[in-house]
Amino acid sequence: MGMENREELEKLRHSAAHLLAAAVVSLWKEALPTLGPAIENGFYYDFDMGEVKIGEEDLPKIEEEMRKLVKGWAGFERMEKTADEAREHFKNNPYKLELIDEIVSENEAITFYKSGGFIDLCRGRHVEKPNEALLHFKLTEIAGAYWRGSEKNKMLTRIYGTAFFGADELGDYLNKLEEAKNNNHRKLGKELELFAIFPEIGQGLPVWLPAGYASRRALEDYMISLERDYGYEHILTPHINREELFKISGHLGFYNESMYNPLEIEDEKFYLKPMNCPGAMMVYGMKPRSYRELPIKMGELGTVYRFEKSGELHGLQRVRGFTQNDAHIFCTKEQLVGQIDEVMEMMSRFYSDIGFDNYRYILATSDPDDDKFKACGTREGWEWAEGVLRNELKNKEVEFEEIKGDAAFYGPKIDVVAVNVFGKQDAISTVQVDFNLPARFGLSYINKEGIKEEPVVVHRALVGSFERFFAFLIEYFGGAFPLWFAPIQAIILPISENEIERGNEIVKRIKECGIRCEADKRNETLQAKIRDAQLKKIPYMVIVGKNEVSDGNISVRKRNGEEKRGIGLEDFIEEVNSKITKRDKNL
Repeated sequence: MGMENREELEKLRHSAAHLLAAAVVSLWKEALPTLGPAIENGFYYDFDMGEVKIGEEDLPKIEEEMRKLVKGWAGFERMEKTADEAREHFKNNPYKLELIDEIVSENEAITFYKSGGFIDLCRGRHVEKPNEALLHFKLTEIAGAYWRGSEKNKMLTRIYGTAFFGADELGDYLNKLEEAKNNNHRKLGKELELFAIFPEIGQGLPVWLPAGYASRRALEDYMISLERDYGYEHILTPHINREELFKISGHLGFYNESMYNPLEIEDEKFYLKPMNCPGAMMVYGMKPRSYRELPIKMGELGTVYRFEKSGELHGLQRVRGFTQNDAHIFCTKEQLVGQIDEVMEMMSRFYSDIGFDNYRYILATSDPDDDKFKACGTREGWEWAEGVLRNELKNKEVEFEEIKGDAAFYGPKIDVVAVNVFGKQDAISTVQVDFNLPARFGLSYINKEGIKEEPVVVHRALVGSFERFFAFLIEYFGGAFPLWFAPIQAIILPISENEIERGNEIVKRIKECGIRCEADKRNETLQAKIRDAQLKKIPYMVIVGKNEVSDGNISVRKRNGEEKRGIGLEDFIEEVNSKITKRDKNL
């Protein structure tokens, strides 16, 4: 979608948010509207409903009111107000009064927009003729949301919706939305027994079940192998560290709100680590380094713990304990271009092997107009690093969006955002230059002139966390994973009790060849076993009946429904292993 179309769609959805607020206030007179922006796939509006409880069963009624009201909405009338006039209008709405105070403090104009009989505090950007444009909308969900995102504030009622200019576009989106609900990673995770969250263990602390862990191990083994191909060595650091480490790293100063309370052990304080980086810095700094050793590329599959509010936890996507595919590259300034280029190459290979190609790049940089530049390092250093990252993206001839002012305080970065078939976006990979930790840990190497010099440190994560990434993979593939990291790659289906012994022999032989395999020995019909194997999305079903026992061959049914009979077992094993080795996306 072009920029112009996106802007028009944003105007439409922002207008729809006004209409939603008008309908809710019309139906529930005591409701207090707060904020209602357009978002990526639609819009929402937050309300303080007082003592009234509404649910999704109320959405059709609200939609009906919206359709009735919009007929009288010929346009949006802009009205500029003084602070006193604005406060008088919203004297019974503390949320709007807070917003008005902010507008006043920023010396901005206070503007109201009126449609029909509904007036709202708003900066603008609406469709010109809402009664003609606002025809194709749908309310999709009700959820709770804290005012301004802070759990210290009151919980509000958030109503989500979407809007399009045409009925076909809306229909297509709603069909995809329904399919996306069926592919929700929490739903599929439960059905396929990939992971579980037990209240007795703790919210946000997922347990990987056998099937999910089999896939995760395949991915972990792949990541370690890929990194070794590029010269990485791997370390493993403890889950808890002394307070001193996080004082050095600065995490106790700028990250303490995301850290758990310390453990008291023999009069010393220890913290669950929120990041793997400090440990990697210690390993680098444990002995003198020479320029001849650089670059040093250090990988770690390290589990970290971060405090997340209970209301923000979400399946595998937002958790309190997760394992990162971390790496830290220590190099000279002259080597940075080559290292960034190598990381980009790794990313490309990784995405190809996983099996998705719909992703985009974001370059997060500093704001050159920020007079209060308080980031680590110097302005010159930032501009140099930003130039390296920007030139790399340009040289690769990939489309990217540069967002000024979006970098963390310790350095600029490239993020890779993957898009699934439903348009949902997830941040997957990151490569970031760090001006903070090398200085804090006093890292150095001896350069060619025999002088100590600070190394450039690059944080690199092909997978931000296995938990979040696996949630993305579940939804991206709808649980039907590519063969090479499918939990069970083949299942043996004996037709009757008479074929179980032969089925066990086949399982044993297939497992010996490194293929994840099991047998369904239940006293069920073959059709029931095939149906259940398809529901589990197992790539290959090996059917063993009396004919297969007598001639020594097997019959194979693929997940996509294709069937082959009279196949030699060793031929089947060779074919499957070949596809696994090549990471073939097709069965």
